[in-house]
Amino acid sequence: MKFSIRRYKLKTRMIGVFALMVLVQTGFIGLYALSTLNQSLNEQIAQRALHVAKTIAATPQVIDAIASKQTQDLPAYALTMAARNQALFVVIGNRQGIRLAHPTPSKIGQPMYDDEGDYNEPALVHGKPYTSVAVGSLGPSMRGKAPVFDVTGETVIGVVSVGFNMDKVALITGHYFDNLVAAIVFSLLICVLISWAFTYHLQKAIFGLEPEQIGRLFQEQNATLESIREGIIAINKNGVITTINQTALKTLGLDAKLKYQGMAIHKVLPDSRMLEVLHSGEPAFDQEIWLHDRQLIANRIPLRQGNDITGVVSSFRLKDELHAVSQQLTQIQAYADTLRSQSHEYANKLQTIAGLIQIGNTEAALALIGQESQGHQELIALLSEALTDPVLTGCLLGKYNRAKELGLQLLIDPHSSMHDIPEDLPREQLVSVISNLIDNALEATLSNQQSCVCLTMTDLGQELIFEIEDQGAGLSKDQQQQMFTKGYSSKTEPGHGIGLHLVEQLLPRIRARLTVENYPKGCRFTLYVSKQALEDT
Repeated sequence: MKFSIRRYKLKTRMIGVFALMVLVQTGFIGLYALSTLNQSLNEQIAQRALHVAKTIAATPQVIDAIASKQTQDLPAYALTMAARNQALFVVIGNRQGIRLAHPTPSKIGQPMYDDEGDYNEPALVHGKPYTSVAVGSLGPSMRGKAPVFDVTGETVIGVVSVGFNMDKVALITGHYFDNLVAAIVFSLLICVLISWAFTYHLQKAIFGLEPEQIGRLFQEQNATLESIREGIIAINKNGVITTINQTALKTLGLDAKLKYQGMAIHKVLPDSRMLEVLHSGEPAFDQEIWLHDRQLIANRIPLRQGNDITGVVSSFRLKDELHAVSQQLTQIQAYADTLRSQSHEYANKLQTIAGLIQIGNTEAALALIGQESQGHQELIALLSEALTDPVLTGCLLGKYNRAKELGLQLLIDPHSSMHDIPEDLPREQLVSVISNLIDNALEATLSNQQSCVCLTMTDLGQELIFEIEDQGAGLSKDQQQQMFTKGYSSKTEPGHGIGLHLVEQLLPRIRARLTVENYPKGCRFTLYVSKQALEDT
């Protein structure tokens, strides 16, 4: 006989649902607690192993024995240190990774490695201590490894590996697992009582109606969709539109005479990202997107039936005025920062000039005034000749002053030209990209204790090209792959890892692409902005 949940009354269903919810919650919380406990214990053991390994590696007895190759006493010393620290083993190896001390005498003279292929490269090659969990000749263990340096502290001459048995962690987590099972059983009993009382009062509140009856009443209210001020679009698991209300048509500027139900979403709205949610199953809330040249705030939620995703519903609205005001305030703040840096720079210059005048050295004061005036006049003349857009000009002036405040130079190629900027290109977004790239270059140059960032601009051909060269340390392939990830930064200070992520988000909106390459003096970011409108590209 085919099972159907509908033949059970609401009370029975609710008890089952609540019991399952408690079971899932308690199970997940318990498993998370066990996982956290296990991780914490592993970290403690790892740090203890690393501490012991560092201590032994710094012992003069070990350093002298390895350096002089008089290692006959090392096995006994390693066994003593293992017993004293209650370690599973203490293994000492030379520069080539050959065991000099091991609990099993027959292993002495053999290479140090484990089943995971760890040949101690971080310690022997890079001179860095590290921890790992691996299966070696003595079985699975948490181990800490530290390099042994010679008496000068510069050359690696060996390695010390200290391992601790993992059985104790398994015993502790097993004890907590028994407690977790008892807690789940007790929670289920409490849940049955609470759900019974809850459903009793719930059925009284809904006049004794069953869910199917409520569902039919709900279907009668579907017409209210058209009264919602937000646009609503729903697609099925095949990416075909099943629901679209009039507000959605009006908001997106779609033809109200066409019947969009049954059409593929990627043909109607190729940039809606609803198919991404359909494939990933991850909801997206309050995200800013662009559709049909309209800036929207959208929510996209997957529809599920059991373990299967059956569709996606998206609700969206035009970006409200409050958010627009917030964006303007952000720009004002940026302008204020620019004015602050310029004010700070001029205050320093004025104090210097005042000091020169007080000591009677008017010639030096006049020379400084002329130098400062000439530098700014040359910059303004260069920007006036190379640029016609006041927003971009103001941005570069601000970054020039910011660079001076940091003790750096922002050099703009005198042969730069940027006159042919398309009218439809959003200036505030272009400026935001340029600003973030220059800020990133300034920080990289400053971190590398260099002094110069170069900017070259050209509008020849079908693209606007901006080249920004810093004097930083360059970017590895791994860093280039991760640099656009939100929150990722090579710096440890808070507040980093946002600029390049924002750049990546803005590139499609200004129809641009960005390339990154290292060169002998640092790193070069090249921004290519198409002059053609999006519908023409």
